[in-house]
Parts: sequence; structure tokens; C-alpha cells
Amino acid sequence: MVLDLTASSVDLTRAICDIPSVSGDEQTLADAIEEAISAYPHLEVIRHGNTIVARTNLGRAQRVAIAGHIDTVPINGNVPTRDVEIDGVPHLWGRGTVDMKSGTAVQLKLAAELAEPSVDITWMWYDNEEVEASKNGLALLAAVRPDLFQADFAILGEPSNGQVEGGCNGTMRAIVRTTGVRAHAARAWIGENAIHRAAPILARLAEYRAREVPVEGLLYRESMSAVRITGGVAGNVIPDACEVEVNYRFAPSKSAADAEAHIRNLLAGFDVEITDAAEGARPGLDAPIAQEFVAAVGAEPRPKYGWTDVARFSALGIPAVNYGPGDPHLAHHDEERVPLAQIDAVERGLRAWLSSR
Repeated sequence: MVLDLTASSVDLTRAICDIPSVSGDEQTLADAIEEAISAYPHLEVIRHGNTIVARTNLGRAQRVAIAGHIDTVPINGNVPTRDVEIDGVPHLWGRGTVDMKSGTAVQLKLAAELAEPSVDITWMWYDNEEVEASKNGLALLAAVRPDLFQADFAILGEPSNGQVEGGCNGTMRAIVRTTGVRAHAARAWIGENAIHRAAPILARLAEYRAREVPVEGLLYRESMSAVRITGGVAGNVIPDACEVEVNYRFAPSKSAADAEAHIRNLLAGFDVEITDAAEGARPGLDAPIAQEFVAAVGAEPRPKYGWTDVARFSALGIPAVNYGPGDPHLAHHDEERVPLAQIDAVERGLRAWLSSR
């Protein structure tokens, strides 16, 4: 598979979306990106696993890191892409068009074309963003090459409707368990049904009301949801175990310890195991370079409700924002689609800022 980085951002989006790259299966796309970007002599190219880094070394006064993930959630009949019109507006439909291959396509095109940017740039395209943090390609790279993360500002190409979304909520997953006693379903009263015992867990989650938390001028909205439930032995057996997986999205003013305490308090009386956690990121919009960027692209700062890898840069003291085409509400949706004009607009915004500072 050969990628043409001289193609338009729209055509490049189409090309990389049509290369399936569900989390854990990114090698074909990573190989194509490495081959394509290695043709440009103004870039130093480094590969770690299926993460590709390309950077300029021009001795500029400032360096900006610009990153995008190359994996998607599972495909569900929405690859290959196709062109559609929604209310007369041309869109590209298909898995990854929003989250976040359109943003990645813009980055690839600009990385190839901007041989003399006004700042040094470290471009990063990484794998396994959509799964647990322990597999995240950006995190694995940081563990072995922290020097690659030196920057004054960072931009993640996550979908933001072409606006700037500051920081991000944190995310935490927990398994909540109930136990019982097996018995024949014809004599259910002999056993104790672990699935039935999960009813109070579900009731508490259903009654949970999202909190809105102001952080540095942006209003973040939290949520707590059951995302999976497992249990059962056979069609004629009372189950003796049940697990409810819970996902908590918490404001960046909270630490992971705060989030864990909140989950345990809500689900007091049950066996709770925290299985994954990633802290959020404060907006970072008070940094002068961030303010220059927002002004240059003409965007309106908003909060990012989902977790993104801006948190990794924020943890290093680097202000970071999300800026990419696509409606975040359509991320992971089976009708995932992005307006063509939005892809072009984000390309123009980034190009102008990186060329004129």
C-alpha cells in the first residue's frame, strides 16, 4: 500500500481510512506511513513498534509536537469509505473519518509539505490509542525516548469540529463484582442469583447525574456509566458470579485518586476493582503560545469531554490542545462521517499558523 502525500487532505483521509487499522492491527498502515514520510529529506524519521515520529531540526526558537493516532475502534460495515451528502453538505463516511484519520491525514500532508516551518515540529503517529493505557503507543514511546517529547506546545488532531478543545476529562474503568450460589434453575430458591444482586449497582448508575465542573474558564461534564455486564453459567443454572464494568469520565481538576474515591463511595458495599486509569489534562490555554494558536486559527475554546493524549503532554508540563476535523459526537458511531470542508479548514488553519509565526 502506497500513500501519496501530495494528494489533497480529503483524498489522503480516504486512502488511510480504507486501510483497516483496528487497535492491535495497525502495522499495514504504520508501514505505509513510514515509507511515505521517509521520502522527505527535511524530516528525521524514527519508528518504535507501530509508532512513527518525523521531526524537523531547524534550530527554531520553539518546538511544537503534533500527534495523531492511527488506530480505530472495530469496523462494523463502514469500510471502505464513501462520499455522501447530508443536508446538501458533502461528507466522507466511514470508520475513522472522524476519530481520527482525517486529522492524521492533515498532519501527514503538512509534514511532507512544510520543509521550512516557523517552529520546529515533532510529528507523531501512534498506535493503540483506543484501548487500555498500557498498550498506548505514545506512552510506550515516552518510556524509551522521553527526549522526543520535548516541546513548548502540543496539538492532538482529535475531532473537535474544527474548534480548539482544551485539556480533557480523565477516564477510569472499574469492575464491580457480585457473588451468589449456583443451583438448578428449576429450584432457584436453593441458590443465590449473582446477576440479580447486581440490580442495585445498575440502579445507582442509572440514577447518577452528570456533574458540570468549571476548570480554568471551561465547563467540563462528567459521566459514570455501565459499559459491560457479564455473568451466567448455562440456561438452566442460577449464576454464582456477575461483573459490571463501569467507566467514569472525570473533570481534569480531579486526580485519579479522587476519581477512585468517588467510584468507591457511589458503589459502597460492593467489591470494586480499578482496572484502568488515565488522568485528565487542564486546559493549558493560559500559555502565550496556546493563545497565539487559538487566535491564529480563529477558533472558540471548548472543553474536551473524552480522554485524549493531551494528558500525556500536560503531565510533562507542556500545554496541549485538541484540534481536528469531525464531530466528536460521531466518534465510534456506525454513521461516522466528516464534512469535507472541515478537513480543508483544519489544514488551512494549521498551515497558516505553522508557516507565519
